Amino acid sequence: MIRLSTSWMYQQSLTTMLDQQGTLAATQNQVSSGQRINLASDDPAGAAQVVSLYHILASTAQYSANIDSANARLSTESNTLSSFNSLLDQVRSMTVQGVNGTLSASDRHDMAAQLVQIRAQLVQLANTADANGNALFAGTTTTGTPFVLNSDGTVGYAGNGDNQMTAIGNGLRIPNSDAGAGLFMDIPAGNGSFVASAAAGNAGTLLVGATSVTDGNAWQTATAAGPVDYQISFDAAGNWTATDANNGNAVVASGSYQEGGSVSFNGLSIALSGAPAAGDSVSVKSGQRQDVFSTVTALIGALQDDSLSDTARSNVISRQLESVDRAQDGVLSTQADVGGRLNRLAQQKSTYSDLTLTYQTTLSGVQDTDMASAISKLMLQSTALQASQQTFAKVQGMSLFDYLK
Repeated sequence: MIRLSTSWMYQQSLTTMLDQQGTLAATQNQVSSGQRINLASDDPAGAAQVVSLYHILASTAQYSANIDSANARLSTESNTLSSFNSLLDQVRSMTVQGVNGTLSASDRHDMAAQLVQIRAQLVQLANTADANGNALFAGTTTTGTPFVLNSDGTVGYAGNGDNQMTAIGNGLRIPNSDAGAGLFMDIPAGNGSFVASAAAGNAGTLLVGATSVTDGNAWQTATAAGPVDYQISFDAAGNWTATDANNGNAVVASGSYQEGGSVSFNGLSIALSGAPAAGDSVSVKSGQRQDVFSTVTALIGALQDDSLSDTARSNVISRQLESVDRAQDGVLSTQADVGGRLNRLAQQKSTYSDLTLTYQTTLSGVQDTDMASAISKLMLQSTALQASQQTFAKVQGMSLFDYLK
């Protein structure tokens, strides 16, 4: 016969009810919180998956925030470059007018005054900052004013040539701006390949017109050893001789010039007009660079200098017109690239939106409570606990003396 003590029955009943209360409390917590997993012990495997999903969602949210920040900077840059290019359009229009030798000195001075104002505006745009006050075109430096206009009309650059980058994905980075070093300062001069300039001391009426590379292979051969430095000299009869300053002034080509014709050799071609005087010359140099602000400053100087002849002034202004075109080419190319980056950011943001929805759906499936099942379970557990309590109340009141009456 097994002897059951009263204390043992009490302990067993109490343990059973406490277990039922704990289970009931856990189910109540799932219903009230809406989450099936509140502790790692609720579902160790599911808890690990929840932690992983939260980590992925946090990374996705950070990348999305980075995209928003990069989008704001690039949008600001795009608008700034549009304004910058509009000012260069004005510069180009006045440059074309300045080539006209019929302008009066007063007209030229008025035009120069306008260019002074435009130059200041260009510097101001180049110092544009984003919403956080960081300069857009300073590269990776922290300077707030990368471009400084000096009293002599030159512009100094305090930034560097590195583009700021934004992480928009695992191992995926994109420039959120463009350094002003390459955009505004280090611009190919002339036609982009070489600069042909009439000598300042020319006595004739020779004007240097359009220049170009007509034979890429010949030009590549000519520049294989480095930038060229040619001098084209004319005699009284219009005959010309081209010498190479990099090779002991050795003659590289010669020919006869007819007014309105051109000079061509080593893959390059220079359109000319007017008549050269004996001893007049044209220099040809490749690898030349010029910042956009110096271009405007050179135009201002040519328009203000009344000592220049119409021919000399036209030659100077024509060369600066080429530099304006190169500056605009660079700005337009960068604008197109910025547009491509904005499209890429939009696509990446859309991808993250879709992924976030997928991850949240997966997280909900792992973590969230199945309310219908949980409420049904809660009712069953509550009923079981009540039954246990009622049974214990009856059992603990039983005594052997009840049967001896």
